[in-house]
Amino acid sequence: MVPALAMAAAGTELSQPDMVIADLLEILRRQLGMDLAALARVEDEHLVLQVLSGDVAGFGLHAGATVGRRDSLLGLVLAGELPEIVADTRADPHLTGHRDVTERGIGSYVSAPIVDGEGKVYGILCCIGHQARQARPDRDGRFLRLLAAFLSDTVLDLHEMWARRRQIWQKVSDLIDSGGPQIIYQPIFRLADQRIIGVEALSRFPGAPGGAQRWYTDAAIVGLSTELERLAIRRALAVLPVLPGDLTLAVNASPTTISAGLLDLLPDAMAGRLVVEITEHEHIGTNKHLLKAVEVLRSRGVRIAIDDIGTGYAGLEQLLHLRPDIIKLDGIITRGIDADAARRAIATGLVQVAGEIGGSVVAEGIETAAELATTMAAGIPYGQGYLLGRPGPSTGAAWLRPDARHSAVPLVPGEPGGPGGLQAPAGKAAANR
Repeated sequence: MVPALAMAAAGTELSQPDMVIADLLEILRRQLGMDLAALARVEDEHLVLQVLSGDVAGFGLHAGATVGRRDSLLGLVLAGELPEIVADTRADPHLTGHRDVTERGIGSYVSAPIVDGEGKVYGILCCIGHQARQARPDRDGRFLRLLAAFLSDTVLDLHEMWARRRQIWQKVSDLIDSGGPQIIYQPIFRLADQRIIGVEALSRFPGAPGGAQRWYTDAAIVGLSTELERLAIRRALAVLPVLPGDLTLAVNASPTTISAGLLDLLPDAMAGRLVVEITEHEHIGTNKHLLKAVEVLRSRGVRIAIDDIGTGYAGLEQLLHLRPDIIKLDGIITRGIDADAARRAIATGLVQVAGEIGGSVVAEGIETAAELATTMAAGIPYGQGYLLGRPGPSTGAAWLRPDARHSAVPLVPGEPGGPGGLQAPAGKAAANR
């Protein structure tokens, strides 16, 4: 199993301490042969899950989630009412019928308290498993306590880390309360005639340009990513009443947000004009929640796109499992494609793959005429980028007027394009991100 880390990504001020703890948790999880390792902090009457590594979705948990100190399994362990190690929760009479066992599916656990430099209980370090396991209380307990002491005394000031997380939580919460990010739209073109056939909704946040990824990463750190993404999607969908009927609208969502459900946001009458772009390169091979949610979206007529294909194995794995209606070729591949045979080979290969699964390819990040010409020569029918059209607000946008939906860039003569708009492949329901 590849770990799903509920952690900060590179580029945030917390990346170094976060990754140190994530690495230690993953070592712990693998050493004990369990499914999830977590660090939780005491906060008043709750325990707050700060860092997790392993099968996060399988237990219905996420960073920033809280559990009660008086009724949760971890809270009862910390209070001394349950043992620190239980090899089979379903056979333990003290845990018969407990919610964490029956609903979250915790079949075994190993835990140890974490004490700060002043001797006060900071929180708890734990590993949990779906199934019962062979009891090794002495050995497991020693290893866990060793790691708990290492976290307390050597790695970092846990209180300082938590204070920074609280600052991030407040920043993201204030943004959510104020209505969320500004939404702008970038046109998507059919390259054969460079006509606009859809738009992609993009988030813009307070602060320096290009900071959207940092905001979403920060929101994930404190468990607010789904709420923030849903708010952004809701704001993006507000353009549908004025969006011409022959244009599609693409919105972005992470696997976590899609698994949590999007149907309540989507208008029944216009679902067939929506594209849902799955962002983030999370491991999805065993994520049954995501695969089921995708099928539900498809049943409503929404098309599924995979974003940033071409940048790594995880993206290719998504392609194999999801069989998307639309493949988005990442700008890293598009950029300089005219001067790089390897980039051209990747683009041509994805066109062939898309044809085999009944999908279409959209090239992102087209910025020069040479990139446009080469992209078309590779057989990619659709594209977007600054050369064709920059993102902007919907007010006064050219794509609202049927007579102004062509790029100002001259067509490249003699190069192939793709017929029609982003139509759903024959025999497949239309799906939108």
